Amino acid sequence: MQRYFINEPFNGQTTAVISGTDFHHITRVMRMKQGDPLYVVFGSGEAGIGIIEGIRDASVEIRIAQWEKKSNELPVYVTIASGLPKGDKWEWIIQKGTELGASQFVPFIAARSVVKWEEKKAPRKLERWKKIAKEAAEQSHRQKLPEISQPFSFKQLLALGDKFDHRAAAYEEAAKNGEKSGLAHMLSSAEPDSRILLVFGPEGGFEEEETEQLQAHGFDLVGLGPRILRTETAPLYALSAVSYHFELMR
Repeated sequence: MQRYFINEPFNGQTTAVISGTDFHHITRVMRMKQGDPLYVVFGSGEAGIGIIEGIRDASVEIRIAQWEKKSNELPVYVTIASGLPKGDKWEWIIQKGTELGASQFVPFIAARSVVKWEEKKAPRKLERWKKIAKEAAEQSHRQKLPEISQPFSFKQLLALGDKFDHRAAAYEEAAKNGEKSGLAHMLSSAEPDSRILLVFGPEGGFEEEETEQLQAHGFDLVGLGPRILRTETAPLYALSAVSYHFELMR
């Protein structure tokens, strides 16, 4: 059954209105009609099965027939911060990371970042990233849309860490040196509802000065197993570990 997110907050109402691109998807792509069921997710996370009550020129009126009772969200708030990679790798991280339950995506400009961020293209790129996250959240039956940020500077990234209960950076040299307990230790010490910041370098990895600054700001440098992972693979590995620890092991 198709799932649609709407910006409207939940205030106890039992009806909803869908418009915009989702209206086009419902009426032109899915060719739904009055009486058809679909999922509706309010901006604050409440979700339920809705029945189409009416279709107007530019909107669809929905009656909520049954509410979802089980949460599909990770029990911890995970932010993925990645040195902005080239090509479509960042879009891949957003799409798959959303499916795996990430709550926020923060690209940042690292010393070895190849991509040059152009401010004039920022609105269009941010809109595309949000669209990718929304479609992935609908497909994976999420109840909350992840937040997508514009690129941070490395200094801003360091300051961001102060807002989190736990923070770690995946470091290639740590993996090469056999470090394999840091991520597991951090997850074991985290409680449900904790805020976790996971940082990943660009294709060329972190420079030594960057790792020193990360450690000085309270980040643990952790390995992700004995193999060296690509910049687009590492965040998905870490999110899978989070899901395993907090969802499959409990």
